[in-house]
Amino acid sequence: MVPKRYIFKKKRLVFLMPEPGDKVEIKTNQDIFLGTLMPSIKEEVLVIKLESGYNLGINKHKIKQVNLLSKKEIKEVKKAKIIPKKGLKKVTILHTGGTIASKVSYETGGTISRFTPEELLELYPTIKELVNIDSKLISNIFSEDMRFGHYNLMAKAIALELEKGAEGIIITHGTDTLHYTAAALSFILENLSIPVLLVGSQRSSDRGSSDARLNLEAACQFIAQTDFIGVAICMHETTSDSSCVILPGLKTRKMHSSKRDAFKSINMGPIARIQDSKIHVIAPFKRPSSKKLIVKPIKEGLKIGILKVHPNLLVEELRAYNKFDGLILEGTGLGHLPINSFDKITEYNKKILNELKRLTAKIPVIVTTQTIYGRINMNVYSTGRILQEVGVMGNLLDMTSETAFIKLAWVLSNYPKEVREKFHENLRGEINTRLLE
Repeated sequence: MVPKRYIFKKKRLVFLMPEPGDKVEIKTNQDIFLGTLMPSIKEEVLVIKLESGYNLGINKHKIKQVNLLSKKEIKEVKKAKIIPKKGLKKVTILHTGGTIASKVSYETGGTISRFTPEELLELYPTIKELVNIDSKLISNIFSEDMRFGHYNLMAKAIALELEKGAEGIIITHGTDTLHYTAAALSFILENLSIPVLLVGSQRSSDRGSSDARLNLEAACQFIAQTDFIGVAICMHETTSDSSCVILPGLKTRKMHSSKRDAFKSINMGPIARIQDSKIHVIAPFKRPSSKKLIVKPIKEGLKIGILKVHPNLLVEELRAYNKFDGLILEGTGLGHLPINSFDKITEYNKKILNELKRLTAKIPVIVTTQTIYGRINMNVYSTGRILQEVGVMGNLLDMTSETAFIKLAWVLSNYPKEVREKFHENLRGEINTRLLE
């Protein structure tokens, strides 16, 4: 069958353009492109989705010819009734957003979310061989827009599913603040007796390089085949599709903006590896608690700040947190700030020290290290000892700034009169007594 042609003349089409979703061939003076036509917000640009999954915009003035290869197929999908299989664990997937539960829409040009169990099994059919799933939407939100209240919503939903008999929870989540949420749930859920895995996707589901399927399947397999309890993260171990890792919820950080192996454990190794349909346990699992789950939420109105220490730090930066409830200082090296005066130029640093004294008298101030790996040690140099004398906390801890931020908010919410004691106590495995390196 000869494809129908759409020829540009005098910067306009002779015939009507194909519709979004149609397969087209586009010829320019230099190249020929094959792909699926997508909507475009710019009238002068034609957008197609290449077979690689990437979108390509082509200026209409450069197009010689558009050939319609085939019309989009509109299929009416009948939702199959899900019949639970005997012997498989019951897992609830709670959705908060992100790309992992989405598919491309050729009507809008973006992705549309799929949240029901039937829709998820249509996207990822192999899951039904691993676990029996239920699926619920908590909120469809970009992870960078999350606030403390969203952590409390998730915790309540997890507690409810546990009461209903769920043997595992998977939370689909945007990757940008996924490690903050993992830390928050680790603290909020006390005496947790089931696995809660946060799963994200660095590449959208309409791209051939998407990591969504493998991450979700690995999470299901890990819950199905182990007796792990607690909060953890399941993501790609490398940039290839060879394996996924289970990472500790309180010792993990996003280390790359776009790579599929962006998440790494900090100051400790991963919990387990899922490779070739096999589970390789790396760290021992916690034993289930016989106590009843207690949800200890974070107060939603708390004001906690994070300030990165840098050369030429200004006293006004510290003063900006005068009316906050707590502050994390991302210090240099072993946990230092510019507080020493050696010459005329560094005379200014006295103001920083004085402001720190005023601030620590009002709110808890915690120092972490911006080196990411390693431990705070304010006993080595005089700078650290002076910081301790003026009330700065955090000495000998190895928490990431993100975990420290969440822990401070949680401690202030639940133990406001014991902040110093509770913050330095290893409550959920957030503090290592020994580092691997």
